Amino acid sequence: MDDELESGNLRPYVDRPRTFPNMRNKAYNPLIFRVLMGINVRVLLTLLLLGFGVIFYIGARTSPIIVFVFSVCIISFLLSIYLTKWVLSKDEGPPEMVQISDAIRDGAEGFFRTQYGTISKMALLLALVILSIYLFRSPTPQQESSGLGRSTSAYITVAAFLLGALCSGIAGYVGMWVSVRANVRVSSAARRSAREALQIAVRAGGFSALVVVGMAVIGIAILYSTFYVWLRVDSPGSMKVIDLPLLLVGYGFGASFVALFAQLGGGIFTKAADVGADLVGKVEQGIPEDDPRNPAVIADLVGDNVGDCAARGADLFESIAAEIISAMILGGTMAKQCKIEDPSGFILFPLVVHSFDLVISSVGILSIRGTRNSGSKSPIEDPMAILQKGYNLTIVLSVLTFGLSTRWLLYTERAPSAWFNFALCGLVGIITAYVFVCITKYYTDYKHEPVRTLALASSTGHGTNIIAGVSLGLESTALPVLVISLSIISAFWLGQTSGLLDEAGNPTGGLFGTAVATMGMLSTAAYILTMDMFGPIADNAGGIVEMSQQPESVREITDVLDAVGNTTKATTKGFAIGSAALASFLLFSAYMDEVAAFAQEPFKQVDIAIPEVFVGGLLGSMLIFLFSAWACSAVGRTAQEVVNEDYKEKPDYGRCVAIVASASLREMIKPGALAIVSPIVVGLSFRILGYYTGHPLLGAKVVAAMLMFATVSGILMALFLNTAGGAWDNAKKYIETGALGGKGSECHKAAVTGDTVGDPFKDTAGPSLHVLIKMLATITLVMAPIFL
Repeated sequence: MDDELESGNLRPYVDRPRTFPNMRNKAYNPLIFRVLMGINVRVLLTLLLLGFGVIFYIGARTSPIIVFVFSVCIISFLLSIYLTKWVLSKDEGPPEMVQISDAIRDGAEGFFRTQYGTISKMALLLALVILSIYLFRSPTPQQESSGLGRSTSAYITVAAFLLGALCSGIAGYVGMWVSVRANVRVSSAARRSAREALQIAVRAGGFSALVVVGMAVIGIAILYSTFYVWLRVDSPGSMKVIDLPLLLVGYGFGASFVALFAQLGGGIFTKAADVGADLVGKVEQGIPEDDPRNPAVIADLVGDNVGDCAARGADLFESIAAEIISAMILGGTMAKQCKIEDPSGFILFPLVVHSFDLVISSVGILSIRGTRNSGSKSPIEDPMAILQKGYNLTIVLSVLTFGLSTRWLLYTERAPSAWFNFALCGLVGIITAYVFVCITKYYTDYKHEPVRTLALASSTGHGTNIIAGVSLGLESTALPVLVISLSIISAFWLGQTSGLLDEAGNPTGGLFGTAVATMGMLSTAAYILTMDMFGPIADNAGGIVEMSQQPESVREITDVLDAVGNTTKATTKGFAIGSAALASFLLFSAYMDEVAAFAQEPFKQVDIAIPEVFVGGLLGSMLIFLFSAWACSAVGRTAQEVVNEDYKEKPDYGRCVAIVASASLREMIKPGALAIVSPIVVGLSFRILGYYTGHPLLGAKVVAAMLMFATVSGILMALFLNTAGGAWDNAKKYIETGALGGKGSECHKAAVTGDTVGDPFKDTAGPSLHVLIKMLATITLVMAPIFL
C-alpha cells in the first residue's frame, strides 16, 4: 500500500461493508427535551394547552397585535412539525449510508453538548457582571418617574439576557438536529431523483428556518407582553409603553453573545476539519476529500453541521432579535417625539413584519416540489434556478404583505400619507436584499465570469490563484457598499419626508425610515435561512455518497447540489452582512439615545476631530483586524493537529473528531473574550480620563467612535472574506466538473490551495465578523451607564 501511495497508483477501492464508530455511548438530548420526553403525553398536552392559554391571555391584555403575532408563530411551529415528519418519513438508504450518518450525528451532538456547556458557563458569569453593574448604576429619569427601581431593572435585564441566550442556543440546536437527520435522506433520494433530493434538503432547511425565526419573534413578544402586564404599563404613575422596548435590550445581548461563540467555535471546528481533510486527502495522499481512508472525513462532515447549521441558526436568530429590538426602540422614540396618541403600532410593527415573513417564506418553501426528474438518469434541472423561483415568489409576497402591514399599523392622523413613505422604505430594503443576493451570486457562482477567471488563474500556478482570489474579494466590496449607502440615504430621506414632525416642527421620521428598510431587508429571512441550511445538508449528502461508494450518477447529482449549496451559503452571508450594516446603524442610534437619557443632556453627534475620539475609532478598526487574525490563525493551528494525525488504511475517525473538538473549544475563547472586553475596557479607561480632564461624556463618545469605525471596517472585511472564500471554493468545484483538466490536474491542485486558504475566510472569520459588529452595538447599549 505504501509503495502504491509513493508511486501515486492507488488500487480501486473494493466495495465491501465498512463500519463507522459511535462517538458516544448513549443518545444525547438536551436536558429540557429529556424532561419533556419523560412526561406522560396527556399531561404534556394539558401543560401545553395551559401554556398557550396563559400566553394568549397575556397577549390579549397587551394588544390585539400581540395576539396576531402569537397565532402566526404557533401556526408556523405546527407547519415545521409537519415538515419534520415529512422529511423523517423518507428512507435512509442502505446500511453503509446509515452507519456514516450515525457517526456524523454522534460527533455533531457530542461537540454541541460540550461547546454549549462551555458557552452557558460563560453566559452565567457575564450575567453576574451585568447584574452587578445594574445594581450600582443610577436609573434614568423615566425609570424613576415610573417607579422602576434599580434592583428591578437589574433583574429584568439579566432575565432578558439569559432568555435571549437560551433561545439562541435552542435555535442552534434545532439547526443541527434536522441537518444530521436529513443528510442521509438526501443521499438516499439522490439515487432516485435530483428533484426529490433537492426537495428534502429544502424542506429540512425550512423546518429549521421557521423554528428559528418563530422563536425570535415569539420570544420578544412574550417578553414584551409579560413586562407590559407585570409593570402595568401606561397606568397612572407607571412606565410608558414608549419606554418599554429598552427593557428588551438584554435579550438581544444574550442572543449576540451565544451567536458569537457558536459561530467562532463551530467555524473553527468545521474549517479546521475541512482544511485538514483537503490537505491529508487531495494534496498529501491523492485521494478524494470524502474518501473513507481519509481520517479527517467524518470530522469534516460533523463540522458542516456544527458550523454551518447550528452556528448559522444562532446567527440569524440574533440578527432578527437585534433588528426587532432596535426598531421597537426607535419606533417608540419617534412616537414620543411626535406625540402620537397610540404608539403601539409603531412599536409592534417589527413583530408583525416577521410574522408575515413566516407566512410568505412557508409558501416559498412549499412551492418547491419533487414532481420532476422521476429517474436518476433524467437531465438534472438547475437547483439554483428552482431555489430562485421560490425566492422570487417570496419577494413578491413580501412586497404585498409589507404594504398591508404599514397601512395597518403606521397610519396616523398626524401624517395620513406617512404609511406610504414607510412602505416605500420597506421596498428599498426588499430591493436591497435582492440586489445583495444577486451581487454575491455573481461573484461566487461558477456560471459567471469572476469565478471562471479565478479558475483560469489556477492554470498558471498556486500563486496566481491566490492573487486572483484576493483581488476578486477586494473588488467585491464595492457594489455592496454602494447599495448599502444608497439604501440608507434613500430610506432616511423617505422617512424624513413622511410628514411626521416633533413639537418644534422638525421632521423626525428619518431614523425610523432606516429601521423600516432594515425590516424590509429581513422580511424574507426565513426563506434566506432555508437556502443557507440547504448548503451544508447537500454537502453532507455528497460526503455520505462518496464514502458509501455509490454509483457515479448519484455523485453527479450530489455534486451539483453541493456546488449550488456553496453559492447559497455565500449568498446568505452577503445578505447577513447587509442586514448587519443596517441593524448596527440602528443600534448605534439607540445607543446615543440611551446615553442622552442617562446623561440628561443631548448626545446627537460624535466629533472625530477630538484626539481621544479619533483614537477610539482607530481602536475599533484595529479590533476588527485583530479579531479576524486570531480567528484565522485558530483554524490554522487546529488544522495542523488534524494533518499530524497520520493516514491509515483503517483511520481513527473518532480520534480526529476529538482533536478538532478540543482544539476549537480552546481556540474560540481568545477572540471571543477580545470582543466582549474591548469596548468595556476602552469605555471605562476614557471615562476615567474624562473625569480628570473635565469631559464627563468622553468615555461614551470614544465608545461611540469605536463602534462606528468597527462597524465600517467590519462590513468591508466581512464582505472581502466571505466573497473571496466562496469564489475560491466554487473555482475548485468548477474545475472538478472537468474544466481546465479536471480533478487531479495541476490546475486543480492550485485551486485546492486557494480553497484551503479561503476556508477560514468564508466560514470562520467572515461570518463571525457580522455577529461581532452587532454584538459590539448591543454590549455598548447594555453597558452604556458605566461609560458615564
